[in-house]
Amino acid sequence: MLAKRFVSSVVLAAIVFVSVGRDWLFGLVVTLFIGMALNEFFAMLAKKGINAFRFFGLIIGLIIPLSIVFRFELTKGWELLFIICAFIVLILMQFIRRKNSGAVVDISTTVFAILYISWPLSFFIKIRYLENGLGLLLSVLLITKLGDIGAYLVGSRWGHIPLLPHISPKKTVEGALGGLFFSVLGAIVSRPFLHFGYSHLVLLGLVFAVLGQLGDLSESLIKRDCQLKDSGMIIPGMGGVLDLVDSLIFTGPAFYFYISSIITR
Repeated sequence: MLAKRFVSSVVLAAIVFVSVGRDWLFGLVVTLFIGMALNEFFAMLAKKGINAFRFFGLIIGLIIPLSIVFRFELTKGWELLFIICAFIVLILMQFIRRKNSGAVVDISTTVFAILYISWPLSFFIKIRYLENGLGLLLSVLLITKLGDIGAYLVGSRWGHIPLLPHISPKKTVEGALGGLFFSVLGAIVSRPFLHFGYSHLVLLGLVFAVLGQLGDLSESLIKRDCQLKDSGMIIPGMGGVLDLVDSLIFTGPAFYFYISSIITR
């Protein structure tokens, strides 16, 4: 398992390394990952017996990142307006179904998929388009993913105290602390890109560690509700694409708003 995980990590790192140099190419790679993660999410819902609007959710979920890649944004915050319009269309589609049973769940889970996966992960494309976007993007990926690695390694070797066993039985307090340490380390290593003071970097690393683990736990909660171990099997040793990106769901938007609203003032 560890060998498969290592090989998959190397391949994924190579994909990011090749694509990240060109903002549009990276944007398309992120869009592909979003589409795959959405498809896995809707597949999990189907196994639970939820008849969400899968095709519509995929289309809307892909339009959001693609519009950022090709600079189709009409106004600031347009994504939320777009999602509201999509919600209205979903209600109309439910009318056409002529089925009242499960209507609330079907509609709300479709909207949730877009808000949980497509919208937050699209912020990584926005980060890439910022001034010094390449350095900022590499920083947020390094801090978040080092936290993942630290939590996995420390938890596997020294983990004994369960963190939230009713959500994720294998996650431990020791692993969470390891994630905190490695995220802070990642923030310090990112100093050439971020140009922050060390106290600032430590705080950023701690916040990212917490947000990354919240993202991981939120997906674990969904998988447990659907009675699944992994979101998919496409990535050897890791599971599905959603398993790969879950820790990034909250760190991307938080970092983008932090950089754009505070640092650039």
